[in-house]
Amino acid sequence: MKSFRRLATASAIAIAIVGTFATPAFAHTTDHSSGRDHDRFARRADHVVFVQTDDPAGNAVVAYHRAGDGTLSQAGTYSTGGKGGVLAGSVVDHLASQGSLTYDDDHALLFAVNAGSNTVSVFSADGDRLRLRQVVSSFGQFPVSVAVHDGLAYVLNARAGGSVQGYGISGEHLFPLSGSHRTLGLDPTATPEFVNTPGQVAFTPDGTRLIVTTKANGNNIDVFRIGFSGTLSTPRVNTEPGTVPFAVTFDSAGNLAVTEAGTNAVATYSLHHNGTVTPLHTAATGQAATCWIVAADGQFYASNAGSGSLSRVQSGPGGALTFLDNTSTDPGSVDAAISAQSHYLYVQTGANGIVDEFRISDNGSLSPIGSVTVAGAVGGEGIVAI
Repeated sequence: MKSFRRLATASAIAIAIVGTFATPAFAHTTDHSSGRDHDRFARRADHVVFVQTDDPAGNAVVAYHRAGDGTLSQAGTYSTGGKGGVLAGSVVDHLASQGSLTYDDDHALLFAVNAGSNTVSVFSADGDRLRLRQVVSSFGQFPVSVAVHDGLAYVLNARAGGSVQGYGISGEHLFPLSGSHRTLGLDPTATPEFVNTPGQVAFTPDGTRLIVTTKANGNNIDVFRIGFSGTLSTPRVNTEPGTVPFAVTFDSAGNLAVTEAGTNAVATYSLHHNGTVTPLHTAATGQAATCWIVAADGQFYASNAGSGSLSRVQSGPGGALTFLDNTSTDPGSVDAAISAQSHYLYVQTGANGIVDEFRISDNGSLSPIGSVTVAGAVGGEGIVAI
């Protein structure tokens, strides 16, 4: 079925390519490949951490080389060709989302949202170097999150009630999929804005469903089924009152793990074929504004923006969770990323635009190894570690 869907999606991309070249205002592309470029299958990002500034004056991605001991040194700064954005009421987390910077290892591409320009930038990645290939419309207002899987990409737009837009990935470009746009129907007037816009879009590990969290605007976990051509069903809306579901990841069994800012906890859910979810377990962090989450080797690390800390939670059979400890960070812990082989964790701290660096021990505990200040990144979100 997966192969059939890939063929169907490829056909949709081919149609989209024709439409794109027929309407050149759709996107602009820069720095086309030349014969001297590396073959894209040989090129990939390596030993690098990419950080998005989300600067309203001009968004950028800053590349940091990751040394053998996990410490970072700046390798370059790359304009996205768009502007960052700031949701009303936000302080240390201007996008109030997870996944605003996303790496596609299959195509060696990095995707960055430009919330202030309603666009998405596409970079090719080679080691710690980037090249801007395309800036494409998000087909909505204020894009905040990107998910990729098996040649598909979906972008989450936060304003005007929220929406998602699908794309096929071909070569080094995104092509919009006809019929893939879905509105979320959230209340666009709900305040404060930064807690009432959607938090993340994510594929399930098998790529059959798409997850969207709505935070306080409904307290919903929306589940879309993905069709053969990459388009979406109507969503199954799972309401979890008072939880404020923010960011998601998965345990080794495929259960959904969600940070719940309303209860300051990590929660697990079983995800059923029909799109419904069943609560399994909850572990309170004892911290404030538990919003972001990453997973490594059977443990979850949740960022607590209000406490300046990371909470470590053990994942067990049947979605069981055990709170382990909290580790202090610089003020305003937001988006985080874990390096390949799960040796290092990097967390953005939005109060001062600092990325804190941690070594992950064999038992999963964190040890600080340094930090870097990212120019223009106060309040910024979006980080990838490879």
